[in-house]
Amino acid sequence: MAADRYAWPDRLIFESSERTLRLKNRSFKYGEVSRITGNFGRVIGEGGFGKVYLGTLDNGTLVAVKMLSESSKQGYKEFHAEAQLLMIVHHGNLVSLLGYCDDFRHMALIYEYMANGNLRQHLSEDHLKVLTWNKRLQIAIDVAQGLDYLHNGCKPPIIHRDLKTTNILLNEDFRAKIADFGLSRAFVSENHSYVSTCPAGTPGYLDPEFQSLGNLNKKSDVYSFGIVLFELICQRATMRSQDGSPSMQILQWLIPIIESGDLQRIMDPRLQGEFDINSAWKVVEIAMSCTKPSAIQRPDINQVLVELKESLVSEARGSPEMTSLELHSGSAPLAR
Repeated sequence: MAADRYAWPDRLIFESSERTLRLKNRSFKYGEVSRITGNFGRVIGEGGFGKVYLGTLDNGTLVAVKMLSESSKQGYKEFHAEAQLLMIVHHGNLVSLLGYCDDFRHMALIYEYMANGNLRQHLSEDHLKVLTWNKRLQIAIDVAQGLDYLHNGCKPPIIHRDLKTTNILLNEDFRAKIADFGLSRAFVSENHSYVSTCPAGTPGYLDPEFQSLGNLNKKSDVYSFGIVLFELICQRATMRSQDGSPSMQILQWLIPIIESGDLQRIMDPRLQGEFDINSAWKVVEIAMSCTKPSAIQRPDINQVLVELKESLVSEARGSPEMTSLELHSGSAPLAR
């Protein structure tokens, strides 16, 4: 198997109409990072890299500050790759990098603040508010637009490699943006494909061809996006196997039910039937096409985007506009 044969190009050339979204990336000293976070007073997230803190810039802008832990498994290389990419690419459906800190032993990335956290949180069973089907469709479209920009709007194309619901963030209007680009890669070859000896990503979302053979291309992200679509439909990415372990991949559970035509059985029960049946079947079909075992069988993300927009139109025609359904609970609503 061929070894890794690509690296970041010295300069990425990209085509986009989103030039108005460009922001100046600022260098922060560690003391400034400590000050804007109130001495790292409020944790709003955590991952393999370390913790994410809420911060406030001098002009009052809220930011998310991602600190690299000294014990991080992700490491400096991935942090540096993410900073390098986000300083160059800009799109309304990618989280914006506002600044960075590379001060001796301390490294931080400063992002725009996304008030509604990540998508996984809103799909959990214990979340107080339920995303309507209409909102789920719009989130899917937002994510597809971000991927379409990376795959088809950037020259060379960029593969995210770790698309999942925890890496999809939601702003105050529940519009989605893709985050966490530490594993992303830009292709420098003409065929826009690559063989890796060390496939990386998250189990359950990994392209089976990439996982078994190391073949990476744009369709690897399309597979992960298909799993995200199924989560929006069903609420979960893994199922418990017969022995109770959470190792059963969602497709093992879904495919037999879909083939039987029992759509209601796979839909998130918290939707309480509030969705257009034609729109839901359309999204199921899109997700099935995205998760074909062979990459060559999967559609390009721009084709997926067109079909998702058609599904949103179908939903709009089939049912009135819905708002988030608040579940009755003895607990007070979570602070936003």
